[in-house]
Formats: sequence, structure tokens, C-alpha cells
Amino acid sequence: MLAQFRPAIVATLFFTLLLGVAYPLAVTAVATVAFPFQAGGSLIRDSGGRVIGSALLAQGFSQAKYLHPRPSAAGTNGYDASGSSGSNLGPLNPDLIKRVAASTDALRGEGAGPVPADAVTTSASGLDPDITPANAQRQAARIAAARGLPLTAVEQLIAASTEGPWLGVFGQPHVNVLKTNMALDAAFAAAHP
Repeated sequence: MLAQFRPAIVATLFFTLLLGVAYPLAVTAVATVAFPFQAGGSLIRDSGGRVIGSALLAQGFSQAKYLHPRPSAAGTNGYDASGSSGSNLGPLNPDLIKRVAASTDALRGEGAGPVPADAVTTSASGLDPDITPANAQRQAARIAAARGLPLTAVEQLIAASTEGPWLGVFGQPHVNVLKTNMALDAAFAAAHP
């Protein structure tokens, strides 16, 4: 009887060690060497080396002098990475319709033109770090007024912060909120603290 189970036990142990230990360690080692920034969580540091966020996770900015991210559906604490999730509300759900309508009405007075969809809807993860260039440019007037800057200066910084599709093909143009807010502080810190 033991002779029948022995090959199964040996194969299970072998593949557990190979695929459950050796392979993950090898992939982690290659990723750490080939892509150290990404493998380390794409952490963003301030000039003093202190971690202030990740390029992959949204965080809340509510001051008028900063770009505001997409609304978050992640947990009750807003931009909580441990509770990452979408709202799971369907497009005809009355709660979603009411929330989007209220958010749209609140943003109508902020800028000219239509309110971009990503300004009032959450992403699938609830923590999307990027917004559309239209959403960012729509916020430029508020940022310029709060910082006491010409509108064109803020619009140019946002345009310079806009990233195109990966390899020119995959994805859509986007603006990383944290990186752009850091660029705003670096470029215009003396203008308005």
C-alpha cells in the first residue's frame, strides 16, 4: 500500500517545493534586480527621502491648491489600501445615480465645460492613482486661484505631467495625481505656501 502512495507523496512534495517555494523566490529575485522601483511598491519619496505615497495607489487631496483624485470606494476611511474595492453598484442603482448626480452638481461651479466621468465615478479598485487629462485641466483654474498663479502656468505643468499610452498603444493618456501635486509644490512653492 505504501508503494502506491509513495510516488504521489514524493511528487506532491517536489512540486510544492518547486512551484510553491523555488519559483516564487526566483521570480521575486529577477523582479527586484530588473525592476527595483516597481518591485519595491513604486514608492514616492520627498526630498528628505521620506516615503509619502505610491505611484500605484491614490490618496486623498482636498486642499484647493492640489489636483483631486477620483472618488474612492475603498473602505469607510476613503483612500484605504487595505480595503481596496469598487462600489459594486450597477449603472442603474439609485444610490449610484444619486451619488454621481450630487458629485456632478458640486463640481459644475468649479470649472468650465462638462464634468469628466472620472471626476465623479470610482475606479474598479477604488484607488486609481491617475485621472484623465480633461479632469486635470478642468481643475487648473481652482489650483491657479488657490496658489495665486496664472492659469496658463498650471495648465502647462499639467500638460507636462500628462503621460501617454504605454508604448504609445496600450491604455489612455493619464495624469498621476501624487506626482503632479509634488510637481506643483516644487514649481510653485514660493508662489503660495
